[in-house]
Amino acid sequence: MEAILTALADPARWRLVCLLAERPRSVGVLAQLAEARQPQTTKHLQTLERAGIVTSQRTGQRRIYALRAAPLRDLAAVLGRLADTVEVDGGPRATYDRYGIGLRTERLAADAPGWADGRSFGFQRSLAGGPEQVWRHLTEASLLARWWTPDGLRVSELLFEAREGGRIVHEYRDAEDADGSDAVAGRAAGVVEEVRPGERLAYRLSPLLPDGGPAFTALVDFGLRPTGAGTDLDVQWRITDSTVDSADFIAGIEIGFGQSLDKLAAALAADAPDTDDTPVDARSTT
Repeated sequence: MEAILTALADPARWRLVCLLAERPRSVGVLAQLAEARQPQTTKHLQTLERAGIVTSQRTGQRRIYALRAAPLRDLAAVLGRLADTVEVDGGPRATYDRYGIGLRTERLAADAPGWADGRSFGFQRSLAGGPEQVWRHLTEASLLARWWTPDGLRVSELLFEAREGGRIVHEYRDAEDADGSDAVAGRAAGVVEEVRPGERLAYRLSPLLPDGGPAFTALVDFGLRPTGAGTDLDVQWRITDSTVDSADFIAGIEIGFGQSLDKLAAALAADAPDTDDTPVDARSTT
C-alpha cells in the first residue's frame, strides 16, 4: 500500500493514471496529452508499473500501458475503512468535535476575570461495589491513577492526602507519550476540605496555566449512597476565581470528567466479584 501511495503522490503520475482510466494508451500519446517529454513519461510509467498500478505490453514498435483496477479498489477500501473509523458514533473524533464547539463558546464568553464564577457541573454514576470500595478508588493514589484522567491520557504524577487540609497534586500526559518528551497535557493542585469515609469527599482543585498560576478553582464534592447493587455517586463541580485564560479548561470539564467517571465505573466493574453462585456446569450455554 505504501508503494501505491508513493507512486500516486506525484502530480505527473496522477495525471497519467487519470488518462489511463479513460483507455489504454501508448507512451508517446500519454506524453503528448500530459504535455511532458517522453523520457520523463516513460520513467513515471515504470514507477507506476513497479507499484502494480499499471501494466504494459509491446505492440509492434509501441508499448501500450493500461490501468489496473484492483490496486485502486484496494486503496479505496483502506481509505473507506479509515473514514469509517473516524466517523464512528461517539468515537474520539466526535469527542474532538464536541470539545471544539465548547472551546469556541467558552472563549467567546471569557471576556473578563470571574466570567465563569458560579458555573456548576453535575455528574451521577451507579457503581459496582460498596461505598468502602468506591471510597478507596476516590482517595488511594494507586487506584486514582487507574481512572482520574480523560480518555487517551495517563497519570504521570499524583499526590492525594486523604485528610482535611491534605495536599493534591495531579499531573497527566498523553497515554502514548512513553518517554515524557511531549508537553504535559495538564497539571492541577488543590487541598482536601472534607473527609467522611464512605459518605462524602470534598476538595478544591485548580488547573494550572503554563506560567504556574491557577486557571480557576473548583469546589468538587463527591456524595456516596449505598444501594442494593453497589453505590450511587453524585459529583458536583462549582467554579470560582475564573480567569480569562480558563476557557479551554472549563470547556473540557463535562467531557473530560465524564470520561474519567466512566473509567472509574469500568475499574470497579472489573474488580467486582462474580455473584453468580450457580455451578459452572449448570449454567446455560445457549
